[in-house]
Amino acid sequence: MERGLLATNAVDPVARLDIALALLAEGLGRPAWARVLATDSSVERREKLAACPNLPPDVREILAGDAEVQVVAELALWTTADMAARLAEHPHAEVRSAVAANEATPPEVLAALLSCERLPPARRCLVCDREETPFIHDPQCPRLDCELRPGASCAGSHESTTHEMHLKAVQNPATPPAAVIGFADHPSMLLRWQLAERPDLPPAIYTRLATSPEPGVRAALAANPAIDDNLIRVLSTDIGHDVKRSLAQNPNVPLDVLAQLAATTKVGSTLLPRIAAASIAEVWELAVSPTPALRMLLGERRDLPPEIRDALAADPGAKVAKSIAPHSGLSEAQLRAMVDLHGVRVVAAVAKNPDATSALLEDLTRHRPPVQKALREVARHRNATAAALLNCLPDRQARPIAASHPHLPPKVIVELLTDDDWQVLEAASANPSLPPAKMSELVTRCA
Repeated sequence: MERGLLATNAVDPVARLDIALALLAEGLGRPAWARVLATDSSVERREKLAACPNLPPDVREILAGDAEVQVVAELALWTTADMAARLAEHPHAEVRSAVAANEATPPEVLAALLSCERLPPARRCLVCDREETPFIHDPQCPRLDCELRPGASCAGSHESTTHEMHLKAVQNPATPPAAVIGFADHPSMLLRWQLAERPDLPPAIYTRLATSPEPGVRAALAANPAIDDNLIRVLSTDIGHDVKRSLAQNPNVPLDVLAQLAATTKVGSTLLPRIAAASIAEVWELAVSPTPALRMLLGERRDLPPEIRDALAADPGAKVAKSIAPHSGLSEAQLRAMVDLHGVRVVAAVAKNPDATSALLEDLTRHRPPVQKALREVARHRNATAAALLNCLPDRQARPIAASHPHLPPKVIVELLTDDDWQVLEAASANPSLPPAKMSELVTRCA
């Protein structure tokens, strides 16, 4: 079906309901099929139908009046703007919660779901459908047939479902900013966390969220590209490490702030968005930064001018050299100089260099003390020789990688077919350098 090999005229919707439903889910079915499925006895099928695109209006009407709330809620999650607006007044809170997540829901309806104005109060939720209120569901509920969500509660106002509805509405990009700003001081950490991720709020709201006591909220705020320079500088002094790490990922963090973060926070060996977006003038500025961590972050870029690449390759900082070592264009002499200067700290990164020569790779496998990660890199390197691969085989993690390398001698590949490690055996069996006779023997044995 996904390959377009099943024709719609070959399907009898009555006899092959599941196939008809699958085609409708892909937008390929016929309206008549949807009408059959809308009154099907299977709740599961009706629920899946409710998520299908482009349903005929009469089918949406049938599903909107379904006796099973999960069917109506699924429709509310995916339906059109006009139907979503109607379902926002549904007496069941679970349906309203689904409406809040639907990005087709009109903005004014989403605002009403948050304010509870202009809408009649919900009369039921999943909790009071099943339990006598007030009720709080035990997260460790021992009942095997219980379907309530952990922590679900209702004291007459459908509290847990209302909270979920608010969360979904705050996350929904169609919800107007004016409708969500009132949650900046809400006692719910989850609501403030979601609010901190929105890119369309007034600066004053972001400033209030920066005072949240939970590091998770402040970290979400720190990563938000919409916060201004003043707030970025405030958050750069936050004592939470997660906050600083998130701030380093912000694409608009000023370079001087990033330098401060790089010097005091472990941001990892990754290409940060601000480094990736740096102009050529900023790249030259970063290359001569007195902060080694900032030069290291620059080394993660793979489009550096040769002059800067070569300067970083000779950097006295091992972390800087490690970040630049995998760059293409470095000579064998430059790579060997890194190993001579920094030793085990850069051996694996040098082994990852796509231009590393066969001779260099062999020498790296004989490095003392040995570097296990380097053996794994050599084992997958296109320039690895038979001698280098043989040196990798004793390492448990490098062994299955080396077993698949086409430069491994055929005799050794055959020997690996009896290895105790199934990963090694599997890799050797698929090695293109396995002798044809052995390949035929394996095929015959598996037939």
